[in-house]
Amino acid sequence: MLSQRVKSLKPSPTLALAAKAKELKSQGHNVISLTVGEPDWDTFSSIKKAAYDAIEQGETKYTPSNGLPDLRKAIAEQTSSDLSVNYGPDEVTVTAGGKFVIFSALQSIIDPGDEVIIPAPYWVSYPTQVELAEGKPIFVTTKKENRFTATAEELEQAITDKTKLIILNSPSNPTGNMYTDSALRELASVLKKYPQILLMSDDIYNRLVFEKSLAPHILHFAPELKDRVIIINGVSKTYSMTGWRLGWALGHKEIIGAMNKYQSQSVSCAAAFTQKASIQAIQGTASELADSLDKLKKRRDFVVDNLNQLPNISVEVPDGAFYVWPDISFYLGKTWKGQKVENSSQFSSLLLEDQMVATVPGVEFGLDGYLRISYALDESKMKEAIERIKTFVSEFE
Repeated sequence: MLSQRVKSLKPSPTLALAAKAKELKSQGHNVISLTVGEPDWDTFSSIKKAAYDAIEQGETKYTPSNGLPDLRKAIAEQTSSDLSVNYGPDEVTVTAGGKFVIFSALQSIIDPGDEVIIPAPYWVSYPTQVELAEGKPIFVTTKKENRFTATAEELEQAITDKTKLIILNSPSNPTGNMYTDSALRELASVLKKYPQILLMSDDIYNRLVFEKSLAPHILHFAPELKDRVIIINGVSKTYSMTGWRLGWALGHKEIIGAMNKYQSQSVSCAAAFTQKASIQAIQGTASELADSLDKLKKRRDFVVDNLNQLPNISVEVPDGAFYVWPDISFYLGKTWKGQKVENSSQFSSLLLEDQMVATVPGVEFGLDGYLRISYALDESKMKEAIERIKTFVSEFE
C-alpha cells in the first residue's frame, strides 16, 4: 500500500524525542526537555502586533508562491548589506519554513545519483531530504580538534565526478561552532577548482552569535561564487518564530525560479500575515534581538561551566546558536545498573527514563559519543537538569 520512499522514511529524531518528553509530562512526570531547537521566550511583541494588524487589514489570502514583494525586498536588502554582495528581490524565494525551503532547493537541483557532501555532525534532516530527492549523502566526519568543522582538504577528498552540492551550516546545529574566516577562504579556493559544484549555506543561526555581529560567510571572501551559493535562512531561530513557519532562499535566478514552481505545486505559499510580521522582524527588532543575545550568552556560559564540572564529561564553548555538544564517550561501553551502555542513543534513553531529562543522542547527528543539549530555557531548569545528569552518571560502574 505504501511507497518504497515512505517505507524507509523515519520521523525527525529531534521532534520525536520532544514529543516523547511531552507525552511523559502529560502523564504527570517532571520532565525537563533539552531537545527542541527553539527559544523559550515569546515572539517579540512588535512582530505579534504586525501580525494582528495584518489580519485586521485582511492579509489572510493567498500570496505569490515566492512571497510578498515587500518581504522579498527586505530579505534582499538585509542579505546584500550583510554580505556586501548585491541581491535583488527576484533572487529571493519565501516559503513555509526553513525546513521546507531546504527541501524545495534539494528537489530543484538534485537528480538521482547526485552526491551531496555533508559534514558530520549534521542537522538530522539533511541526509533524509537528500535521499528523498534521490541523491546520495556523502558524509565527512569532522574532528574535535577542528571544533567539528570540516577542513577544505577533507571536503575536497570527498569530491567525485558525481558531486553536485556541499552543505554547510554555520553556526552549526548541533555544535554551535562557526567556520572561521581562514576555513571559508580555503573552501572557496577548492570550490573554484570545481565549477560544477554548488554550495548550500544554511545560515539559520547566523545572527545568533556571541563574539561577532554576524557569522562569517563564504561570500565575504569569494563574492564571485554568488551564483553557485544557495543561501538558506528564516525567522524561526533569530526572532523566536519557530511556529510561524517562514523561511527563504537566495540564489541564482534559475534555481530560485525552479523553487518557485516547486512551491506553487506543493505548499502554495507562506501565510500572508506571517510574511507581514516577518518584515517587522527583519526591519524593526534590533533592540529585542540584542537583549535575546545577552540572555543566551549568559545561559551558554552557565551551561558550559556547569557541564564541565561533571565527572568525565567535557564540552567546548560554542560560538553561537543555542546548543552545546558534550562529550560523553567516557561512559560508552561501561555499565549502568547492570546494563552495558553501548552508544549515545542508549545513554540518552536511559537518562530520560531514569532522570526525566530529554536530550538528543549524537548518533542521530552522525557522530556517536556526544549529546546535543539545547540551553534555550530558564537557568533554574538547566541547573536542575544538570544535577539530574550528575546523579545519572554517578551510577555508572
